[in-house]
Amino acid sequence: MKKLVKRILWILLIALIFLVIWFAWPRVPIITAFAAKGMCSSVFLADKTPERVAAEDLSFFPISLAKCEIDYEEKSVTAKVFGLGKRKVVFREGLGSVIVLDKPEEKLMADTFKIPDPGYSQDTIPWPLGDVMPESLPQGVNYEKLNAILDEAIDDPEAEAFKKTLGVAVVYDNELIGENYLDGYDAWTKFHGWSMTKSVTGAMAGALVKEGRMDIKATTGIPEWSGDERKNITIENILHMSSGLAWFENYFTISDATVMLMQSDDMFASITGCELEHEPGSYWNYSSGDANLLSGLLRMAIGDNQEYLGYAYTSIFHRIGMLNTVVETDASNLFVASSYSYGSTRDWARFGMLFLNEGIFEGDTVLTPEWVDYMRTAAPASDGQYASTFWLKEPNEERALVDVPDDIFFADGFLGQRVYIIPSKKLVVVRMGYSLSDFNVNDFLRDIIATLPA
Repeated sequence: MKKLVKRILWILLIALIFLVIWFAWPRVPIITAFAAKGMCSSVFLADKTPERVAAEDLSFFPISLAKCEIDYEEKSVTAKVFGLGKRKVVFREGLGSVIVLDKPEEKLMADTFKIPDPGYSQDTIPWPLGDVMPESLPQGVNYEKLNAILDEAIDDPEAEAFKKTLGVAVVYDNELIGENYLDGYDAWTKFHGWSMTKSVTGAMAGALVKEGRMDIKATTGIPEWSGDERKNITIENILHMSSGLAWFENYFTISDATVMLMQSDDMFASITGCELEHEPGSYWNYSSGDANLLSGLLRMAIGDNQEYLGYAYTSIFHRIGMLNTVVETDASNLFVASSYSYGSTRDWARFGMLFLNEGIFEGDTVLTPEWVDYMRTAAPASDGQYASTFWLKEPNEERALVDVPDDIFFADGFLGQRVYIIPSKKLVVVRMGYSLSDFNVNDFLRDIIATLPA
């Protein structure tokens, strides 16, 4: 009887080990790629310390299992989980970090891009284009209460991480009336914007439309789709995340999104290979694939790779003072529109101001008012939840914005990054962080609104 029990226990142990290997092994390279990519970008692009990157950007399970080794001379990071699943990421000047996959490492390292010079320094220019703040602020605001709210949003320096907020900024009537940062960070620190990058891509599309170089009603013209029903997908369908392409979005397991981001040299090609699952325009599905598909279509419309790589800077960032923001590319030099931008809290506030002011920034018509209206108009298939790269409602019902005006729209990042725009209150609120699990965005916005003039 004892021998039988031992045999059964051995069989169960072997089965458990087999199950763990079967379940975990395919995920390990995604975990290590995620960790190495996050560490490399945060250290070499955002100038964060490895300790803070591990405690903030990479602090959640299972990513926290990965151990990173940094080569400061080479500007690279290698990550492993229990010594397995090694992934290496290298940093390229002007292009950001990229995972070493099929493209040889030496070719990746040879790729660089000189970000265009904005032609001005913010040190001597007034807000909002520059960083010289006015001597007085708008009247009627309860600044004592506002500053208390912004203080409350940040964990105390000696306290255990709870609210996990990195930076907050409030713009009212085009003036920066309040900001606050976690100890060690400031107004120029670059934070990972994650999916707020999608909204930047929407703005880039609007700039091309304004220049007459893109027609969103047109079909994509992707050659690989010419022989099947995918040829009917329009650029507008993609802006609405209603392309109809088969796509599963989940960052905590093996999904189309994680395979694209962590295992693809050419993200555009990985998406053009997706099959059609729904009639274009009939079904809304949040898709980082659609975002990077749009990025590839921007590149096709621009036609020149160097102009494409600089387009976010010349058409948007430099015209609105976003000089502390960088977008990253994949190994094919596609701007990873779904996920990879790093920018300061003030820069994201300026981005919100662009839309608060109908596309006009300090007298410069960066986007047309019609395009701004388009970007905040609900996509037909989204049931009022999503517009064209902006959200209209919080994606999780437990975070519903029940005490906030209905005209709100916002950019939304994976780990709790937000740029809220509320035209009726002349308000932009930015919250950068690495979790929303203990941060109530509805209460945060409601309390800020209560400090403003009636």
